[in-house]
Amino acid sequence: MTAAALDHARPFAGATAVVTGGGSGIGLATARTLAARGAEVACVDLDPSAAADPLIGVRGDLADDGVAAAVGTAAERLGGIDVLVNHAGTLARGSFEDNGLDEWRRVFEVNVLGLVRVSRAAMPWLRESAGAGRNPAIVNTCSITALVGMPGGAVYGASKGAVYSLTLSMAADLLAEGIRVNCVAPGPVDTPWVRRELAAAPDPEAALAAVHARQPNGRLITADEVAEAICHLAGPLSAATTGTVHVIDGGLRGLRIPAAAGR
Repeated sequence: MTAAALDHARPFAGATAVVTGGGSGIGLATARTLAARGAEVACVDLDPSAAADPLIGVRGDLADDGVAAAVGTAAERLGGIDVLVNHAGTLARGSFEDNGLDEWRRVFEVNVLGLVRVSRAAMPWLRESAGAGRNPAIVNTCSITALVGMPGGAVYGASKGAVYSLTLSMAADLLAEGIRVNCVAPGPVDTPWVRRELAAAPDPEAALAAVHARQPNGRLITADEVAEAICHLAGPLSAATTGTVHVIDGGLRGLRIPAAAGR
């Protein structure tokens, strides 16, 4: 995992990676991309059945302290951990008044404390990787909702704001040990999760059209596009990159394009 004599087609050759939420959507796309580029990959998920060969599926629940054992199982089957992708999460809708405190606790239990549980469990192997000079990396999945206020996004956005802040703190804490920590902040992504949300709307086609219209680039982001960003941050050519957020949102955060200008 060093930049020297790097095989650009297989930059993760010889590396090991654990992806939480690797059973579908962005997590599965990331796991497949890492594997295609040479990594041995384990997917920790509530339902890892889609993590077919060459991926290793391990069942784990981020809301349960027992997920540490799942990380241990993944590390044993891989022979270590060089890359940790903290992708698994859960969604919530509503303003800060709409949801009861039980819903706030449920979302933070998975999106924030789940990330902490997994990262703590992976640290012995990540430190071992650093000691061997293998440039270990953690990439957390944040969200554009951590950076842009959106109606009805209070619970989810607050949890992802915590992920962003946690990423910076982790990067600072682990810098001297040679373990990099970054995060990606996707905008609306075309995943089964988002499609289910749109299907539940009174008019799914209108809901999809509204999402597309809100995007400066005119469409949903793809899971593969987010996977590319995650793999870039995790890879050897990003050895000088830590404590950053990589936004993949089709321009939603920074661009204000008049509708008349077209696309």
